[in-house]
Amino acid sequence: MTQATTAPAPNEPLYRRAVYTFSSAHFLNDLCTTGLVPALIVMYKEALNLSFTESSLIVLISYLTSSISQPFFGMLTDRTPRVWLFTAGVFCTIGGLAMTGAATSFGWLLIFVAISGFGSGAFHPEASRGTHLASGTHKGLAQAIFQVGGNAGQAFGPLMIPLLLIHTGLRGLLWLIPIAFLSLLLTAPMLGWMKEKVADAASKKKEIRGRNNIPGAILLISVIVLRSWCQLGVVVFLPFYMTHLSLAASETLNFVFVGAGALGTFIGGIFSDRIGLKRLMIGSMLVATPFALLLPHLHGVWTVLILLVFGFSVLASFSVTVVYMQRLLPRNIALASGLSIGAGVGAGGIGSVFMGSVADVFGVATVFTILSLLPLAGALISFFLPDDRTQAV
Repeated sequence: MTQATTAPAPNEPLYRRAVYTFSSAHFLNDLCTTGLVPALIVMYKEALNLSFTESSLIVLISYLTSSISQPFFGMLTDRTPRVWLFTAGVFCTIGGLAMTGAATSFGWLLIFVAISGFGSGAFHPEASRGTHLASGTHKGLAQAIFQVGGNAGQAFGPLMIPLLLIHTGLRGLLWLIPIAFLSLLLTAPMLGWMKEKVADAASKKKEIRGRNNIPGAILLISVIVLRSWCQLGVVVFLPFYMTHLSLAASETLNFVFVGAGALGTFIGGIFSDRIGLKRLMIGSMLVATPFALLLPHLHGVWTVLILLVFGFSVLASFSVTVVYMQRLLPRNIALASGLSIGAGVGAGGIGSVFMGSVADVFGVATVFTILSLLPLAGALISFFLPDDRTQAV
């Protein structure tokens, strides 16, 4: 693989204002998709009298509308930049989920969830590319800050159940509408800078001689899919597995799992700049494997400790896979971002429906047996990824 002939100047600084703005918007976006939607499944199921399979379909619609649209938005904006999608996307994500609080039927619920999903699909490629452009020579750190915002949103999503929605019911989601309008004040000031940086990057694109590594990208997507099945499977089915606990207690355990993952995302991004992307991916998933195997067999305080280490390790590669995909597809940065984030989101939705069907037939315990093997499979595939140090930056 030929390396790019142009690279950022040595020690090019991080544009912190931009990176932290993208991260904050990512927090709001993922709070309302991968954070709240899986956590709300129990409440949606009870309110509309749904089966496990129908409940899982809500996650599928949310994640597929987001993931299928992300690569298309990425390809579209690689050709003709549309930085306004960064602002419009997060607005629709929050507003769409807010309206599910007023849904009177399963059909309307799916429509509002789909609007939220398409908003997320529009948001991610532009926000991730903006982070790439603001990163200077600190690619791993910048993506870690950006992704930890999203993972923190995922973590706080389940926590909103015991803190708010148990007391207000689903109609409490309507309080997200003012937050949707406040998000415009956060994101709109960055649009001028984004337009200028994207135009500058486009003018330099012809100088880059690095080629896209399609086989490597396919292998990386496979790893992302397995990790997503594992992560979302735990979040969706932990409340159904921990039947001896209240809904508030089980959602608090989900907060522990995803919150530890947010910390792992940040630490993993920092260390990836030092030890390399591939090594970090293999190591994190190998570390996660024994804790995934132990999770279904331990109880009490041991469950909390297992979820802490399991969440930290399995999500330590979250930001790493975005940077890795951008190196494998240097000519299509927005597409690379859409694939690396979108593939995981969509795969998680598909996996949730599959796991829901397994739970209906064989029980939730079987689901956790399957989930415990996924990190090991991801680590094995990661061994065959191309050396990230030979890819274009």
